[in-house]
Order: sequence, then C-alpha cells, then structure tokens
Amino acid sequence: MSYKIFGDSCLDLTEELKKDPRFEMIPLTLQVDDHMITDDETFDQKAFLAMVKASPNCPKTACPSPEAFKKACECDADDIYIITLSSHLSGTYNSAVLGKKMYEEEHGKGKKNILVIDSESASAGELNEALAIRDMYEEGLTFSEISERILKMRDEQQTYFVIDTLEPLRKNGRLTGLQAFFATALNIKPVMGATDQGVITQLGQARGMQKALRLMAETIAAELEHPEEKVLGLVHCNNPERAEYVKQELMKLVKVKDIIVLESSGVSTLYASQGGIIIAV
Repeated sequence: MSYKIFGDSCLDLTEELKKDPRFEMIPLTLQVDDHMITDDETFDQKAFLAMVKASPNCPKTACPSPEAFKKACECDADDIYIITLSSHLSGTYNSAVLGKKMYEEEHGKGKKNILVIDSESASAGELNEALAIRDMYEEGLTFSEISERILKMRDEQQTYFVIDTLEPLRKNGRLTGLQAFFATALNIKPVMGATDQGVITQLGQARGMQKALRLMAETIAAELEHPEEKVLGLVHCNNPERAEYVKQELMKLVKVKDIIVLESSGVSTLYASQGGIIIAV
C-alpha cells in the first residue's frame, strides 16, 4: 500500500524531507496589512519579519480552502494522512475535514483510507507526528494500526516554546499593553506550552533569554518519559545559534534518540517571531 502525508504549511520539514515525494505541503496565506504572502517555497523569512516589525497591526493567517484538501485526496496514494495546526489556533483542521468529506461525496467512501489529524500542536509537533507515521509504515503497520497509534501519540505529545518578545501576544490581544511594557522593561521571558487539547498556557518565566531557555530545557527533561525512544523536533526562527544552545542544554540533561533542528516556515515564524524556539516531544 502506498501512502502520502500532507501537512499544512506549519509542518516544518527538513530540506531532505522537502524532497521526499511522500510529504507534501498545503500552504496557508499570511497577511500583514495589505500584503498577502503564500507560505510556500517562495516565503522570505527576513522580509516577513521586517514587515511585521514595521506594522502596528497583528499579522493574520488564512487557512487553505477545502478544495485544496479535496485535491490532495485525489493523489495516487492508497493511504492519506493530513496533519494540521491545532484547531485552537487555526481553521485549517475544519477545512481539511470538509475537504475529505467533499472527496468522499464525489468518489465514494472506502475508495481510499484518509485520516485528518488535528495535531493539537504546531511546527515541531506536526513534524514529530509526520515522522512517526513514516516510521510506522517502515515497520509494516497497517493504516488502522497507524491511525490508532498516531492519535495516541498526539494525545501524549507536549509542545514547548520561548519567544523573544511579547509584542506578538500583545497585538493578538493576549496581553495588555501594561503587561507587555513591564515584561519588556524587566526582561521577563515566558516559557510557554500547549495542553493536551492544544491550548496555549504559560508554564513559567525567567529574567533573560538564556535563563528562560534553560528553564524550558529543565522542564522538558523533568517531564520526559522514556527519553531514549524520543525524537525531539527543535524549530528556531532566524536564530540557529540559539537553537544550538538549547540542543546542547538538553543533551546535558537527558539522553534522547535524536534532536532534529530546523528553521521555521511562514506560519511558525508568525507565531514564534524573531528568535523564537519551539520544541515538541
């Protein structure tokens, strides 16, 4: 049985995986003021960051159309997995579910095996789920076995992130201007995470970026079960040196199977902003 994994464009892939025909992206659209940017291979991260910094308004995203997901289901693979951003962050999951329904109404149910997965995460979390599906196929598992296991993994997965500035949260209405001012003045960096329903929550905070990153690494090491079996996705936004620091801190604290470091795509860049770090385990 052949398979294909589709991700929305918040599924950050390595350069090697981008060349793998079993993986394909369905892009969101980013908007900064009157500028519309397709989050595909043409995305210019540095130009986008400069555009966001210069704008007083919050950047927005638009999810792919149901038709785009329906078209994805018309590929020649027998088994299809579609991995989306947390439904608490984007309407992409609902669009993908509708696209699957449109395909089945036109072609009939049962023609293909299709699973739409609300990652309840983003970025590195979506990557971990995609890699797990690939590895399970290489083990020879069936579609139903993989579907059951990947949803269980999704429910157990944790996502952590540290952002360099609270300004994106302020623009999104998640902080008052006063809170953002005091946090900036005191150099307070929040350590954030996602609950098992994909809702963003603050796990802690520290004064200064390095202390916050160290706190995140310590939190991960303390909570990680069976680390020797874990592959950690580590995504950075335009700061490879910071990503390397976090990787080294984690390696001092816990022995994991692998840590995959990669750069953020457009949607991840919008959420993480300059210097942000995202880790999923």
